Amino acid sequence: MNTGGTQMTDMPSTKTEAQMRVDQIRAFQRELGKLQEEGIPALAGDRGQEVSAYHEALISRYAQGFDIDRSKQAKQLSLGMRIASFFGALALAASVFFLFYQYWGLFGTTAQLIVLTGAPVALFAITMLVAQRDDSGYFVKLAAMVTFASFVLNVVMLGEIFNITLSDNAFLAWAALAFLLAYALDIRLLLATGVLCLIAFLSARTGTWGGLYWLDFGDRPENFLPAAVLLFSFPWWVSHQRFSGFAKIYRVFGLLTLFLPVLILANYGQASYLEINRQLIEGLYQVAGFVLSASVIGLGIKRHWPEVVNTGNTFFVIFLYTRFYDWWWEIMPRYLFFLLVGLTAVLFLVVFKRLRGATNVVAREVVA
Repeated sequence: MNTGGTQMTDMPSTKTEAQMRVDQIRAFQRELGKLQEEGIPALAGDRGQEVSAYHEALISRYAQGFDIDRSKQAKQLSLGMRIASFFGALALAASVFFLFYQYWGLFGTTAQLIVLTGAPVALFAITMLVAQRDDSGYFVKLAAMVTFASFVLNVVMLGEIFNITLSDNAFLAWAALAFLLAYALDIRLLLATGVLCLIAFLSARTGTWGGLYWLDFGDRPENFLPAAVLLFSFPWWVSHQRFSGFAKIYRVFGLLTLFLPVLILANYGQASYLEINRQLIEGLYQVAGFVLSASVIGLGIKRHWPEVVNTGNTFFVIFLYTRFYDWWWEIMPRYLFFLLVGLTAVLFLVVFKRLRGATNVVAREVVA
């Protein structure tokens, strides 16, 4: 497609990419306006009109393929719609839950079975119909969350009807439906829900392999470590370029599933599978916490993953300050303890400032 003799760029693969390009265009236009106000000529005459026409045609083309925000005001309204859809999904899911329990005793066993097996299927079909007509994605998110809540509730209630003891396999079934809806409809909230269910299943299964009853998998934080490795590495195995923000969710949840058990074991060694001295276990996990968080920061910087860098920074600081508390809280006056903490924060600021300066120097050299 040509606009004023200029070749139009390819269509983005996701709504997020399209919105980022539109935001870049609007920022470019604001900067041009600022330059003109300051008397600096930029893209004047026919060339400026050609660029402006190209950008407007590009935005119109993106708007036909995606429900993007073409102005700052529309973007603010979209934020409100996202918040409303999130709370609406939670409220409707809770409504389905309490509706079932309010009138459940009035139905016979046969009617209960028909409702339990038919409701998720009907809601899934409704969700697919909504997806075909809802370009914004907000209403389909509502329908998908209600479908998932209904399925979770139905699995639990079927177990009660037939007196089936709930097992960790239920988490796997819930995760499967959440992943199906998330990937089919590009819903990050359901992806996060599916990831949580998958973490519970993998951790429970690891606990049973370690000799625990599946409900007691939380007693050994190391049960979560296999799930952490799987989640963090999954975006490396499978490309998620077509799905906006999915890879970030996998990485962040993988890091949380890694660092939280390490943090617990660094302060509560008796929860470990290791049958060695408790203080030695805590020391090993303290070192592991610093090494892993520092490594994650370096990896995030190298790969340009800001969410990884931020998560690594957060846990590095947590590991550091928990060590400060254990080492010096009981033996130092309070003013001296907090003075040391403040000086450490200043030291971090100096280090980060130097790193930031070095990064800017490299960026200038690349541009030059």
